[in-house]
Amino acid sequence: MKIARWSLEFYRLPYLRQVVWANAVEDSGLYALLRIASEDGHAGLAEGTVKATWSGVSPASLCASLQDLVMPAVAAIDVGDPQAVRAALAPIPENRMAKGMLESACAMLRAAAAGRPLWQCWNGSREVEVSWTVTRQPPEVMAREAAEVAERHGIRAFKVKGGQGMDTDRRALRAIRRVLGDGARLSVDANSAYGRDEAAAYLRLLEEEGVQAAEDPCALRPDRHFEALQQGTRLPIIVDSACTTTAEAALFLERGARALSAKPGRIGMGEAQAMQALAVAHGARIATGIYAESALGTLVNLQQAAAVPEADSAFPAEQTFFLTLAEQVVAGTPVIRQGRVALPASAGSDDWLDPERLARYRLAWPRV
Repeated sequence: MKIARWSLEFYRLPYLRQVVWANAVEDSGLYALLRIASEDGHAGLAEGTVKATWSGVSPASLCASLQDLVMPAVAAIDVGDPQAVRAALAPIPENRMAKGMLESACAMLRAAAAGRPLWQCWNGSREVEVSWTVTRQPPEVMAREAAEVAERHGIRAFKVKGGQGMDTDRRALRAIRRVLGDGARLSVDANSAYGRDEAAAYLRLLEEEGVQAAEDPCALRPDRHFEALQQGTRLPIIVDSACTTTAEAALFLERGARALSAKPGRIGMGEAQAMQALAVAHGARIATGIYAESALGTLVNLQQAAAVPEADSAFPAEQTFFLTLAEQVVAGTPVIRQGRVALPASAGSDDWLDPERLARYRLAWPRV
Protein backbone atom coordinates (compact mmCIF):
# COMPACT_ATOMS: atom_id res chain seq x y z
CA MET A 1 0.00 0.00 0.00
CA LYS A 2 1.61 3.23 -1.19
CA ILE A 3 0.68 6.86 -0.73
CA ALA A 4 -0.90 8.16 -3.91
CA ARG A 5 -1.86 11.65 -2.70
CA TRP A 6 -1.23 13.86 0.28
CA SER A 7 -2.13 17.36 1.41
CA LEU A 8 -1.24 19.78 4.19
CA GLU A 9 -3.35 22.70 5.35
CA PHE A 10 -3.64 24.94 8.42
CA TYR A 11 -6.46 26.34 10.51
CA ARG A 12 -6.79 28.56 13.56
CA LEU A 13 -9.48 27.94 16.18
CA PRO A 14 -10.50 30.41 18.92
CA TYR A 15 -10.50 29.51 22.62
CA LEU A 16 -13.39 30.19 24.95
CA ARG A 17 -10.98 32.04 27.25
CA GLN A 18 -7.37 33.08 27.41
CA VAL A 19 -5.04 30.19 28.28
CA VAL A 20 -1.82 30.73 30.24
CA TRP A 21 0.86 28.12 29.53
CA ALA A 22 4.30 28.08 31.14
CA ASN A 23 5.82 29.64 28.02
CA ALA A 24 2.94 31.38 26.23
CA VAL A 25 -0.38 33.16 26.64
CA GLU A 26 -2.96 32.39 23.93
CA ASP A 27 -6.54 33.06 22.91
CA SER A 28 -6.51 30.67 19.92
CA GLY A 29 -4.69 27.62 18.60
CA LEU A 30 -2.97 27.06 15.26
CA TYR A 31 -3.23 23.55 13.80
CA ALA A 32 -1.90 21.61 10.82
CA LEU A 33 -3.89 18.89 9.04
CA LEU A 34 -2.04 16.19 7.11
CA ARG A 35 -4.16 13.94 4.89
CA ILE A 36 -2.87 10.97 2.93
CA ALA A 37 -4.65 8.59 0.55
CA SER A 38 -3.64 5.23 -0.86
CA GLU A 39 -3.93 4.11 -4.47
CA ASP A 40 -7.12 2.19 -3.65
CA GLY A 41 -8.80 5.24 -2.10
CA HIS A 42 -8.36 4.66 1.63
CA ALA A 43 -7.50 7.75 3.65
CA GLY A 44 -5.76 8.65 6.90
CA LEU A 45 -5.10 11.92 8.66
CA ALA A 46 -3.26 13.50 11.57
CA GLU A 47 -3.37 16.85 13.33
CA GLY A 48 -0.34 18.79 14.47
CA THR A 49 -0.29 21.59 17.06
CA VAL A 50 1.78 24.45 15.68
CA LYS A 51 3.35 26.40 18.56
CA ALA A 52 6.80 27.93 18.34
CA THR A 53 7.57 27.11 21.98
CA TRP A 54 6.17 23.56 21.80
CA SER A 55 6.74 21.99 18.40
CA GLY A 56 9.33 24.49 17.20
CA VAL A 57 7.77 24.70 13.73
CA SER A 58 5.99 27.29 11.64
CA PRO A 59 3.61 26.55 8.78
CA ALA A 60 6.40 27.30 6.31
CA SER A 61 8.95 25.05 8.04
CA LEU A 62 6.47 22.19 8.44
CA CYS A 63 5.55 22.44 4.75
CA ALA A 64 9.20 22.33 3.76
CA SER A 65 9.95 19.41 6.07
CA LEU A 66 7.14 17.30 4.67
CA GLN A 67 7.59 18.28 1.03
CA ASP A 68 11.39 18.11 0.87
CA LEU A 69 12.28 15.36 3.35
CA VAL A 70 9.54 13.25 4.87
CA MET A 71 7.18 12.47 2.00
CA PRO A 72 9.97 11.66 -0.48
CA ALA A 73 11.42 9.23 2.07
CA VAL A 74 8.23 7.12 2.05
CA ALA A 75 7.17 7.60 -1.56
CA ALA A 76 8.27 4.15 -2.71
CA ILE A 77 7.60 2.05 0.39
CA ASP A 78 4.64 0.01 1.62
CA VAL A 79 3.11 2.25 4.30
CA GLY A 80 0.96 -0.69 5.34
CA ASP A 81 4.07 -1.88 7.20
CA PRO A 82 4.68 0.38 10.24
CA GLN A 83 8.26 -0.85 10.65
CA ALA A 84 9.02 0.03 7.03
CA VAL A 85 7.75 3.56 7.67
CA ARG A 86 9.89 3.92 10.79
CA ALA A 87 12.95 2.57 8.98
CA ALA A 88 12.44 5.02 6.11
CA LEU A 89 12.15 7.97 8.49
CA ALA A 90 14.95 6.96 10.85
CA PRO A 91 17.81 8.47 8.80
CA ILE A 92 16.15 11.90 8.93
CA PRO A 93 17.28 13.73 12.10
CA GLU A 94 15.02 16.16 13.97
CA ASN A 95 11.79 17.08 12.10
CA ARG A 96 9.86 15.43 14.93
CA MET A 97 6.43 16.86 14.16
CA ALA A 98 6.52 16.12 10.43
CA LYS A 99 7.62 12.53 10.99
CA GLY A 100 5.15 12.03 13.84
CA MET A 101 2.22 13.36 11.84
CA LEU A 102 3.04 11.02 8.98
CA GLU A 103 3.31 7.99 11.26
CA SER A 104 -0.05 8.82 12.83
CA ALA A 105 -1.71 9.38 9.46
CA CYS A 106 -0.31 6.06 8.24
CA ALA A 107 -1.74 4.28 11.29
CA MET A 108 -5.16 5.77 10.55
CA LEU A 109 -4.78 4.78 6.89
CA ARG A 110 -4.02 1.17 7.82
CA ALA A 111 -7.12 1.05 10.02
CA ALA A 112 -9.27 2.38 7.19
CA ALA A 113 -7.85 -0.27 4.84
CA ALA A 114 -8.58 -2.96 7.44
CA GLY A 115 -12.16 -1.75 7.80
CA ARG A 116 -11.85 -1.40 11.57
CA PRO A 117 -11.22 1.57 13.91
CA LEU A 118 -7.60 1.88 14.96
CA TRP A 119 -8.30 1.31 18.66
CA GLN A 120 -9.83 -2.03 17.72
CA CYS A 121 -6.91 -2.97 15.45
CA TRP A 122 -4.65 -2.43 18.46
CA ASN A 123 -6.89 -4.48 20.80
CA GLY A 124 -7.74 -1.37 22.78
CA SER A 125 -10.83 -0.34 24.66
CA ARG A 126 -13.43 1.81 22.95
CA GLU A 127 -13.97 3.88 26.10
CA VAL A 128 -11.05 5.85 27.49
CA GLU A 129 -10.89 7.57 30.86
CA VAL A 130 -9.74 11.16 30.54
CA SER A 131 -8.43 13.89 32.82
CA TRP A 132 -8.81 17.64 32.72
CA THR A 133 -5.86 20.05 32.72
CA VAL A 134 -6.35 23.09 34.97
CA THR A 135 -4.04 25.78 33.61
CA ARG A 136 -2.39 28.56 35.60
CA GLN A 137 -4.85 31.01 37.12
CA PRO A 138 -5.58 32.38 40.61
CA PRO A 139 -6.24 29.42 42.95
CA GLU A 140 -9.95 30.11 43.45
CA VAL A 141 -10.48 30.43 39.70
CA MET A 142 -8.69 27.11 39.16
CA ALA A 143 -10.91 25.49 41.79
CA ARG A 144 -14.07 26.89 40.23
CA GLU A 145 -13.04 25.57 36.81
CA ALA A 146 -12.29 22.10 38.22
CA ALA A 147 -15.68 21.98 39.96
CA GLU A 148 -17.52 22.97 36.78
CA VAL A 149 -15.72 20.32 34.71
CA ALA A 150 -16.38 17.64 37.32
CA GLU A 151 -20.05 18.54 37.47
CA ARG A 152 -20.55 18.76 33.71
CA HIS A 153 -18.48 15.80 32.52
CA GLY A 154 -18.04 13.54 35.54
CA ILE A 155 -14.25 13.84 35.35
CA ARG A 156 -12.46 12.81 38.54
CA ALA A 157 -8.83 12.99 37.40
CA PHE A 158 -7.18 16.40 37.12
CA LYS A 159 -3.78 17.58 35.95
CA VAL A 160 -3.03 20.81 37.78
CA LYS A 161 -0.52 23.20 36.24
CA GLY A 162 1.87 24.26 38.98
CA GLY A 163 4.83 26.60 38.86
CA GLN A 164 3.16 29.74 40.24
CA GLY A 165 5.30 29.62 43.39
CA MET A 166 5.12 26.97 46.09
CA ASP A 167 2.69 28.88 48.29
CA THR A 168 0.35 29.60 45.37
CA ASP A 169 0.56 25.99 44.16
CA ARG A 170 -0.34 24.74 47.63
CA ARG A 171 -3.29 27.12 47.85
CA ALA A 172 -4.47 26.02 44.42
CA LEU A 173 -4.32 22.34 45.37
CA ARG A 174 -6.19 22.93 48.61
CA ALA A 175 -8.85 25.01 46.86
CA ILE A 176 -9.33 22.33 44.20
CA ARG A 177 -9.44 19.53 46.79
CA ARG A 178 -11.96 21.51 48.81
CA VAL A 179 -14.46 21.72 45.94
CA LEU A 180 -13.85 18.22 44.52
CA GLY A 181 -13.56 16.17 47.69
CA ASP A 182 -11.13 13.40 48.54
CA GLY A 183 -12.25 11.15 45.67
CA ALA A 184 -10.59 13.33 43.04
CA ARG A 185 -7.20 12.22 41.70
CA LEU A 186 -4.73 15.06 41.24
CA SER A 187 -1.39 15.21 39.49
CA VAL A 188 0.73 18.34 39.21
CA ASP A 189 2.78 19.51 36.24
CA ALA A 190 5.16 22.31 37.19
CA ASN A 191 6.65 22.54 33.67
CA SER A 192 10.17 22.60 35.16
CA ALA A 193 9.39 25.86 36.98
CA TYR A 194 11.47 25.06 40.07
CA GLY A 195 15.21 24.75 40.46
CA ARG A 196 16.86 21.38 40.80
CA ASP A 197 17.75 22.32 44.38
CA GLU A 198 14.06 23.05 45.11
CA ALA A 199 12.59 19.91 43.55
CA ALA A 200 12.81 17.61 46.59
CA ALA A 201 11.01 20.18 48.78
CA TYR A 202 8.37 20.65 46.11
CA LEU A 203 7.76 16.91 45.92
CA ARG A 204 7.31 16.83 49.70
CA LEU A 205 4.73 19.61 49.37
CA LEU A 206 2.85 17.58 46.75
CA GLU A 207 2.94 14.47 48.93
CA GLU A 208 1.50 16.45 51.85
CA GLU A 209 -1.35 17.65 49.62
CA GLY A 210 -2.30 14.13 48.52
CA VAL A 211 -1.12 14.41 44.91
CA GLN A 212 -0.72 11.13 43.01
CA ALA A 213 1.97 12.06 40.49
CA ALA A 214 4.39 14.91 39.78
CA GLU A 215 5.36 15.93 36.25
CA ASP A 216 8.55 17.88 35.49
CA PRO A 217 8.96 19.46 38.94
CA CYS A 218 12.28 20.85 37.66
CA ALA A 219 14.43 20.51 34.57
CA LEU A 220 15.04 16.76 34.48
CA ARG A 221 18.06 14.93 33.14
CA PRO A 222 18.74 11.18 33.28
CA ASP A 223 21.43 11.58 35.91
CA ARG A 224 22.16 10.88 39.57
CA HIS A 225 20.06 13.86 40.64
CA PHE A 226 16.97 12.45 38.94
CA GLU A 227 17.67 8.98 40.34
CA ALA A 228 17.91 10.36 43.89
CA LEU A 229 14.84 12.55 43.35
CA GLN A 230 12.70 9.58 42.27
CA GLN A 231 14.02 7.34 45.04
CA GLY A 232 13.29 10.03 47.61
CA THR A 233 9.56 10.30 46.93
CA ARG A 234 6.62 7.93 46.84
CA LEU A 235 5.21 9.85 43.88
CA PRO A 236 5.93 8.70 40.35
CA ILE A 237 7.72 11.54 38.57
CA ILE A 238 6.28 11.81 35.06
CA VAL A 239 9.12 12.72 32.69
CA ASP A 240 7.82 14.93 29.89
CA SER A 241 9.82 17.71 28.26
CA ALA A 242 13.17 15.90 28.37
CA CYS A 243 11.73 12.65 27.03
CA THR A 244 10.63 12.90 23.40
CA THR A 245 12.28 9.80 21.91
CA THR A 246 12.66 6.16 22.87
CA ALA A 247 16.39 6.76 23.26
CA GLU A 248 15.75 9.45 25.87
CA ALA A 249 13.11 7.25 27.51
CA ALA A 250 15.63 4.41 27.86
CA LEU A 251 18.10 6.68 29.65
CA PHE A 252 15.47 7.80 32.18
CA LEU A 253 14.22 4.25 32.73
CA GLU A 254 17.78 3.12 33.43
CA ARG A 255 17.83 5.79 36.16
CA GLY A 256 14.68 4.42 37.77
CA ALA A 257 11.95 6.45 36.08
CA ARG A 258 8.51 5.22 37.09
CA ALA A 259 6.40 7.22 34.62
CA LEU A 260 6.79 8.77 31.16
CA SER A 261 4.64 11.13 29.13
CA ALA A 262 4.18 9.85 25.58
CA LYS A 263 2.39 12.42 23.44
CA PRO A 264 1.20 11.15 20.06
CA GLY A 265 0.41 14.77 19.16
CA ARG A 266 4.07 15.65 19.67
CA ILE A 267 5.98 12.57 18.49
CA GLY A 268 3.46 10.53 16.48
CA MET A 269 1.88 7.19 17.20
CA GLY A 270 4.87 5.11 16.12
CA GLU A 271 7.29 6.69 18.58
CA ALA A 272 4.61 6.84 21.28
CA GLN A 273 3.94 3.11 20.91
CA ALA A 274 7.65 2.29 21.07
CA MET A 275 8.01 4.43 24.19
CA GLN A 276 4.98 2.74 25.74
CA ALA A 277 6.41 -0.74 25.10
CA LEU A 278 9.72 0.27 26.64
CA ALA A 279 8.03 1.71 29.72
CA VAL A 280 5.86 -1.37 30.26
CA ALA A 281 8.95 -3.59 29.96
CA HIS A 282 10.53 -1.61 32.82
CA GLY A 283 7.38 -1.62 34.95
CA ALA A 284 6.81 2.12 34.41
CA ARG A 285 3.54 3.88 33.72
CA ILE A 286 2.50 5.91 30.67
CA ALA A 287 0.63 9.21 30.51
CA THR A 288 -0.87 9.99 27.10
CA GLY A 289 -0.10 13.65 27.41
CA ILE A 290 -1.93 16.79 26.37
CA TYR A 291 -0.77 18.59 23.24
CA ALA A 292 -3.57 21.19 23.09
CA GLU A 293 -5.40 19.15 20.45
CA SER A 294 -8.64 20.24 18.85
CA ALA A 295 -11.52 17.75 18.74
CA LEU A 296 -10.03 16.29 15.56
CA GLY A 297 -6.64 15.67 17.14
CA THR A 298 -8.40 14.29 20.20
CA LEU A 299 -10.24 11.66 18.15
CA VAL A 300 -6.99 10.64 16.48
CA ASN A 301 -4.69 10.63 19.52
CA LEU A 302 -7.15 8.88 21.82
CA GLN A 303 -6.78 5.85 19.54
CA GLN A 304 -3.30 5.54 21.00
CA ALA A 305 -4.50 6.06 24.57
CA ALA A 306 -7.12 3.35 24.11
CA ALA A 307 -4.36 0.80 23.50
CA VAL A 308 -2.57 1.47 26.82
CA PRO A 309 -3.73 -1.06 29.45
CA GLU A 310 -5.65 0.97 32.03
CA ALA A 311 -5.39 -1.52 34.84
CA ASP A 312 -1.64 -1.60 35.29
CA SER A 313 0.14 1.16 33.39
CA ALA A 314 -2.05 4.02 32.18
CA PHE A 315 -2.85 7.37 33.68
CA PRO A 316 -6.14 8.88 32.49
CA ALA A 317 -5.57 10.32 29.03
CA GLU A 318 -5.12 14.09 28.98
CA GLN A 319 -6.92 14.74 25.67
CA THR A 320 -9.68 17.06 26.86
CA PHE A 321 -8.29 20.43 25.79
CA PHE A 322 -10.79 20.48 22.92
CA LEU A 323 -13.40 21.63 25.47
CA THR A 324 -11.48 24.91 25.71
CA LEU A 325 -12.04 25.67 22.02
CA ALA A 326 -14.98 27.76 20.88
CA GLU A 327 -15.01 26.20 17.39
CA GLN A 328 -14.01 22.90 15.78
CA VAL A 329 -13.43 21.45 12.30
CA VAL A 330 -15.22 18.15 12.99
CA ALA A 331 -18.87 17.31 12.44
CA GLY A 332 -19.30 15.73 15.88
CA THR A 333 -17.39 16.78 18.99
CA PRO A 334 -16.37 13.95 21.37
CA VAL A 335 -18.74 13.50 24.30
CA ILE A 336 -17.43 12.90 27.82
CA ARG A 337 -19.71 10.94 30.12
CA GLN A 338 -18.69 9.98 33.64
CA GLY A 339 -15.15 10.97 32.82
CA ARG A 340 -14.86 8.72 29.77
CA VAL A 341 -14.87 9.20 26.00
CA ALA A 342 -16.39 6.58 23.69
CA LEU A 343 -14.38 6.50 20.46
CA PRO A 344 -16.08 6.26 17.05
CA ALA A 345 -16.80 2.76 15.77
CA SER A 346 -16.14 3.80 12.16
CA ALA A 347 -12.96 2.74 10.42
CA GLY A 348 -12.48 5.97 8.46
CA SER A 349 -11.26 9.29 9.85
CA ASP A 350 -11.67 11.59 6.84
CA ASP A 351 -15.44 11.57 7.35
CA TRP A 352 -14.98 13.11 10.82
CA LEU A 353 -14.20 16.45 9.16
CA ASP A 354 -16.82 19.12 8.54
CA PRO A 355 -15.80 20.65 5.16
CA GLU A 356 -17.68 23.89 5.77
CA ARG A 357 -16.06 24.47 9.16
CA LEU A 358 -12.64 23.57 7.80
CA ALA A 359 -13.11 26.07 4.97
CA ARG A 360 -14.23 28.74 7.48
CA TYR A 361 -11.13 28.46 9.68
CA ARG A 362 -8.56 27.45 7.07
CA LEU A 363 -5.67 29.87 6.77
CA ALA A 364 -4.29 31.33 3.59
CA TRP A 365 -0.86 29.73 3.66
CA PRO A 366 -0.14 27.85 0.46
CA ARG A 367 -1.62 24.38 0.71
CA VAL A 368 0.48 21.42 -0.38
